[in-house]
Amino acid sequence: MFPKKVKFRKWQTDRVNPNKQRVETRGTTLAFGSHGLKSLGSARIKSNQIESARKTMTRLTKKTGKIWIRIFPDRPYTAKAAEVGMGKGKGDPQGYVFDVRPGRMLFEIDGLTAAESKEALRKAGAKLPVKTAIVSREG
Repeated sequence: MFPKKVKFRKWQTDRVNPNKQRVETRGTTLAFGSHGLKSLGSARIKSNQIESARKTMTRLTKKTGKIWIRIFPDRPYTAKAAEVGMGKGKGDPQGYVFDVRPGRMLFEIDGLTAAESKEALRKAGAKLPVKTAIVSREG
C-alpha cells in the first residue's frame, strides 16, 4: 500500500513531546463492521505491517467475511544506507507509514461469528507494533 502520487518526496519528522499524550479524534468508532481492532498506543505502522495483518485476517475470513482497512500509509520515511557516515543530506525514501495514536480504529471485520472475528483480529494485532484492543458493536 502506497500513494499513487505525493506532493512532497520527503516529510519532516514530527516533534514528539513525551509529556503530552496525544489521542485520536477521528476514526475512533466502528463505522462498517461488527468487530474492530482499536489502537491503545501510538506508533508508526509501515505499509508491509498493514499488509501482513490484512493477509492474516483474509486467511481466517475465507469467503464469508468482509474486511475494512481504516488506515492508509501516506507518510514517507527515509533511511540512509548501512555504514554510511553522518552528513551528506537526508536518506532516500524507503517506504510509507501511518502515524497511529491511541483510540484509532485500524481494522474492521464483519460476516463471521464473534469468536472467529475476535481470533482474526487478535492474530492481526500481533503483526502490528502497537498494543491493540478488540471492540464490538453494542446490541
